[in-house]
Amino acid sequence: MTTLFGKTKANSIQLIALGFAGIILLGALLLSFPISNRGGDSLPFLDALFTSTSATCVTGLVVHDTYTQFSIFGQIVILCLIQIGGLGFMTVATVFLMMARRKIGLSERGILTESVNAFHIGGIVRLIKRVVLCVAIFEGTGALLLALRFCPTLGFFTGVYYAVFHSVSAFCNAGFDLMGRVAPYVSLIPYQSDILVNLTIMALIVIGGLGFVVWDDIIEHRHHWTRYKLHTKIILTSTVVLIAGGAVLFYWMEERNTLAGMTPVGKVLASLFQSITPRTAGFNTVDIATLTEGGTMLSMLLMLIGASPGSTGGGIKTATVVVILTATVSYIRGDDDINIFRRRLEGSILKKAYCSATIYVVLALLGTFLLVSLQGLPAKDAAFEALSAIGTVGLSTGITRELNALSRAVIILLMYSGRVGSLTLAMAIMSRVSRKNGLKNPEEKIMIG
Repeated sequence: MTTLFGKTKANSIQLIALGFAGIILLGALLLSFPISNRGGDSLPFLDALFTSTSATCVTGLVVHDTYTQFSIFGQIVILCLIQIGGLGFMTVATVFLMMARRKIGLSERGILTESVNAFHIGGIVRLIKRVVLCVAIFEGTGALLLALRFCPTLGFFTGVYYAVFHSVSAFCNAGFDLMGRVAPYVSLIPYQSDILVNLTIMALIVIGGLGFVVWDDIIEHRHHWTRYKLHTKIILTSTVVLIAGGAVLFYWMEERNTLAGMTPVGKVLASLFQSITPRTAGFNTVDIATLTEGGTMLSMLLMLIGASPGSTGGGIKTATVVVILTATVSYIRGDDDINIFRRRLEGSILKKAYCSATIYVVLALLGTFLLVSLQGLPAKDAAFEALSAIGTVGLSTGITRELNALSRAVIILLMYSGRVGSLTLAMAIMSRVSRKNGLKNPEEKIMIG
C-alpha cells in the first residue's frame, strides 16, 4: 500500500493505530522540554507521556494541573494534541494535503473511511471538508459564547485564550481545563451555577459526541426525520434518552448530597452536566470523590456506554449498546431478525457489536485488576479510574496523581486503546495472525445459559 506516509505493508487499521502512537510520542517529547513547563525544568518523560496520551486520546486524566504545571507553550502543545486527537490524525493530515493542493489517493481515502467510521469510501473527501467546516463553526461559536463570560473577569486577551482552549477541549470531549488559576484540579466547579458556561460546554460535548456521519446526515436532510439514516436515528434517540435519564437519576441520587445547598437552577444544571460529562467529556461541576455509591455507579455506567461511533468520544458506543440490547430482546421474543425503526439490521453487525463490547469490558476488567494488584488501590476507585481511562472520559475520584509508574503505564495503555478503539486495536495486532483457508471445522453443539 502506498500512502501519504510512503510505501508500507501496514493496513489501514494498523496505520491508524501507529499514527496515534506517533503523535503521542511527539507530544510527550515536546511536553518534556523545559520551555513547556512553568518552572523551566524538564518534566519526567513518563509524566509527559501520560499527559500527551491523555490529550491525544482526548481523555483529560492528569498527573499535573494543566495551568500550574505548563507554560503557555506547553498549554498550546496540549491544545494541538487535543484537536488532532479529536479530529483524528488522518483528518488533520488530509487538511494539510488539500491546502498543499495534493491529490488524495485511493489508499488515503480508505484510511479516512476507517478513521471517521464512514459507510462508504465514495464522497469521503467531501465529508472531511464538511467536518472541518463544522468543527470551525462549532468551536468558534463556543469560544465566542465563553468569551462573554471569561473576558470581563480575566481581561480580553486572556479571556479569549481561555474561551478558545475550553471550547476546543469541550468539543473534542477532552476535559482539560485551565481553572488551576482559581485552584488546582477544580475543573468547572467554580462555574457550577453559571447558565452560560454550563449550557455552552454541554452543547459542545453533545455535538462532538454525536459523530461526523450524523452531522453530515443532519446537514443533508435538515429536520426531515424520516429521511435520516437508521444510524442517525439510533444515535439521536439514544443520546436524548441517556441525557434525560441520567440527569433524572443523578438528581434523585445526589439531591441530598452533592446537590445539597444549590439553588433549583443549579441542581438542574449540575444534574444535566453530570449526565453528559461521564460519556467521555471529563469536565465536572461537582466533586466526584464525594458522590454517593449510587451516583458513582451511575457515572461508571455512563462512562461504559460512552459517546457515538465516529465521534470525538470513546466508550463502548451508543449504537453498539442499542444493537446488543435490541438483539437480546429479539432473541427473548423469538424473532428471527433484529429490527429497529422499521429496518432490519444485517447479521454481521451483531457479531461486531458483541466482539467490540467484549474486548472493551475485558480490557476494563484487566485494567482494574492490575491497578488493584500493582498498587493496592480500593476496587471501586480502581474500576472508576480504569473505566475513565478506556472510555477516554477523564473523571477521577482523585487517585490519578497518586498512581505509581506501573499503574500510570496501565492507564496510558487503556487511554490509547480507548481512543484507537478496543476492537480496532485488537484487529491491528491480530490482522496477520489468522488466515482464511476455506475449510470449516465440524459443527457440534454446546449448552448456553
